Amino acid sequence: MTAGRLPLVLAHAAAWLLGAGSLAHTLWHGLEEPGAALAFGVLVGAGELGRWSGSGEREPAPLGAAGALAYALLAETAGRATHHGVPQVVAVVLAASLAGCVPHVARGRGRTTDHLTRRLLTVGFTAVCFQPLFHHGGLQQHRSGPAYALIAVALLVLTTLCDAVLAAVLAHCRTRWPFGPLLRDELRGRRGIGSAVCATGAVMSLAVAVVGLWALPVFSLPLLLTQLSYRRYAAVRTTYRQTIASLARATEIAGYTPPGHARRVAELSRAVGREMGLTEPELTVLEHAALMHDIGQLSLVDPVPAGATARLPAEEQRRIALLGGAVVRQTGVDAEVAVVVERQADPYREQPVSARIIRAVNAYEEMSREETGPGGPLSALERLRLACARDYQPEVVESLARVLQRDGLRAPAVG
Repeated sequence: MTAGRLPLVLAHAAAWLLGAGSLAHTLWHGLEEPGAALAFGVLVGAGELGRWSGSGEREPAPLGAAGALAYALLAETAGRATHHGVPQVVAVVLAASLAGCVPHVARGRGRTTDHLTRRLLTVGFTAVCFQPLFHHGGLQQHRSGPAYALIAVALLVLTTLCDAVLAAVLAHCRTRWPFGPLLRDELRGRRGIGSAVCATGAVMSLAVAVVGLWALPVFSLPLLLTQLSYRRYAAVRTTYRQTIASLARATEIAGYTPPGHARRVAELSRAVGREMGLTEPELTVLEHAALMHDIGQLSLVDPVPAGATARLPAEEQRRIALLGGAVVRQTGVDAEVAVVVERQADPYREQPVSARIIRAVNAYEEMSREETGPGGPLSALERLRLACARDYQPEVVESLARVLQRDGLRAPAVG
């Protein structure tokens, strides 16, 4: 086990120790308020059952997350004080989450282990902070005053930060991407669906305290509709990316570029962009532009040998880039993508960062394809470094070198 994966192992171990201990405690002592436990368990299980597995989603099961958070913050039911503690909260959330995750595990969709680890540790953190404070700290005497509201808001903020840090740590251990940009993206994502989850969970717990369990379906409906809308949005976004990938393959089908060239440049460009700290929207534009960076070659009468445009004169490169940008604009793709495609042949000091990345990655891919033998990737990288004074941004080349070093400095496979 490498040192880089140690936090991942520790997080999983902590989550499952917490879950197993809570289940054992609950089974030994029995359920307090079984009706409330069943109602919140059904809510969490339904949310997990309907979660999506699309990449880039900050919270794939908002209804389940809100239900789990509401149960951790539950202090009363219809005016009667509850007596369930931290172990029962974790045990109910664990059992419901496992039941809701069964179909996803059977279909092999998503990283269920990481998802459950985040859910258990986040809910456990919230319950540990709230339940003892309410039942043994005298907070119940001030539940209608400003102190209760301030503590609840502070706890929600801490819970959000805890979940964001945990998600960034797990992603860093899995992908070896820089932790800082990952954490920044996680925190930025919490401003959307994350805020809705926290607010709904808090309102649910307060509503149940006043009117009882009948409040759950009422306050769950808006978030359920949001979850369904996000699923449709994710499907549309997937179709959009598949359309761009299909358009990018036009140059391969026509014989202008080698098979898989656009896909390899896009994957490596996205990795370099993440290494340089680009945000998620910027990475999306970068990936789409990299997929379509060679589409201007369709205007050529005679294909460039092996599609190696990096060896063409600067004016010819610029003409192909401008034609490619014009084609991208006609497809209805985001205008930012067209700008990056148009600017990839400009002097690098005048280019946007995305165009600089694509230019360097495309040149590396072409050079590494030309080089033979085990030293080919190193030779291609050295040629890029020698050309930094004129053609490539040094920071981009060094970021590319770090990405390649993590991947074993292998030349991209053709096909």
